[in-house]
Amino acid sequence: MKIQLLKYMDKTVGALLARLLKAPRLRPFSSLKKILIIRPGGIGDAVHLIPAINCLHKAVPEAAIDMLAEKRNAAVFAMTPDVSHVFRYDSFFDLLYTTGTGYDVVIDSEQWHYLSAVVARLMGGARCVGYATNKRGKLFTDVVPYSNDDYEVESFFHLLTPLGGDKLGQAHVPYLLPPAAATTGAAGFLGEFATVPFVTIFSGASIPERRWGWEKFGEVVLRLNSRGIPVVIVGGKEDAGDGEKIITDKRGLNLAGKTSLAETAAIIAKAAVLVSGDSGILHIGVGLGKPTVSLFGPGIAKKWAPRGEKHIVINKNLPCSPCTKFGYTPKCPINARCMSEISVEEVVAAVVELFKRYGNR
Repeated sequence: MKIQLLKYMDKTVGALLARLLKAPRLRPFSSLKKILIIRPGGIGDAVHLIPAINCLHKAVPEAAIDMLAEKRNAAVFAMTPDVSHVFRYDSFFDLLYTTGTGYDVVIDSEQWHYLSAVVARLMGGARCVGYATNKRGKLFTDVVPYSNDDYEVESFFHLLTPLGGDKLGQAHVPYLLPPAAATTGAAGFLGEFATVPFVTIFSGASIPERRWGWEKFGEVVLRLNSRGIPVVIVGGKEDAGDGEKIITDKRGLNLAGKTSLAETAAIIAKAAVLVSGDSGILHIGVGLGKPTVSLFGPGIAKKWAPRGEKHIVINKNLPCSPCTKFGYTPKCPINARCMSEISVEEVVAAVVELFKRYGNR
């Protein structure tokens, strides 16, 4: 099912059903055997949800935790052993199957949209947990507050409050593990680079305002090469062209468009440092425990930027930044100055600093 179609259905059918459906009745259950977590959307949210899933599994190891995800983020949940099955939110047959499965608890981890809340309500679980960000809140037995001031990993931990508190644990890094087949595939793609320290760059972004530009990334590669540091470019098929421009006549590999998401994660896992804008690939690097240099501007760094000494966040903090609200980034009237003012020199300096610190580990 196309993303735009899902968004249209959410605004029309989802919003209507959210108004018409009655609030669920809280019902007791004798044991917790089956849990369904709904996570539509992109890669970043999926990655940030993993620590809460791991924590929940540790608290109730006898319970099977299933995921209802989308095509674009489903592969993330194959990187944790604490998920039993991954079903597709954008598949009619998977929706039909999960609706009849009989889950004790259904957790909707979506923050704003209506359709996932409607699906959670129709699952009929004894407990139905979700964020009370708008009228969707009436569809849950247990509502949880959501704030843009909270780090997203912490926001997902709040969803555990009705099941015993959000203090069940904390994120232990690394919390992502690429499948063995992906690790083997990554080694084949890397060739000679599999045995030497290298830097991985992801130059893409789903939102144009978050792009730094292939020209600047190309200059970064040149300067890293001059220090004897090779670079591997990762990304999807839409990033392959820029990857070719970035790596031309330089020491490195352009693997953008050639690997699956799991193989991309396995490549990042072998890297010394990951460089990226605010993206799902960045968050995969964090989940793998890799040092990162991230470029922020339109996005809410307080909510999404990596934390800890292994991460350097470059953010010009312009008065108009961040401009993203409720998951939407408006078209920028000043050509994304928050990104264009980030210099090649400061990115290279940050990468070299982390490479010296962690490159030989």
